[in-house]
Amino acid sequence: MSTTTAATGVINDLIEINNDRVAGFEKAIADIKDENIDLKELFQGYAAQSRKNSQELAALVGNVDEVETGNSVSGTLHRAWIDVKSLFGGSDRASILSEAERGEDAIKKAYQDALNSEDLPVNGRETVSSQAQEINAAHDQIKALRDAAKI
Repeated sequence: MSTTTAATGVINDLIEINNDRVAGFEKAIADIKDENIDLKELFQGYAAQSRKNSQELAALVGNVDEVETGNSVSGTLHRAWIDVKSLFGGSDRASILSEAERGEDAIKKAYQDALNSEDLPVNGRETVSSQAQEINAAHDQIKALRDAAKI
């Protein structure tokens, strides 16, 4: 697919936030203690989902030289905040899930913004819409687990 500069920007924003999501879940997996081992498997699945999303989105860009490969500044700052919180006891189940939900809120919003963008190419809309549904389901699952952990 040949994309315009604006379309490439929209898709690259989604690739970047998916890269952030992978890095965030990998950071959370590394910090999870044995009592929350079930979250490791869940987060591994979501990291794999974002790797797949990034590959599908990169195919939409087409030109490998134009594909985003890094993470965003805000994603890096979010992971640094997770590091600080874990130093001060923020590693209980509810805290882990609250931080995961914040990340899911960000990616959910990015997908909604992309779907609302006039720059998203028509032949990429189906891919982005399908991925958005998966992201929304992941968000809802994490939110439900967080709510249950607060009880």
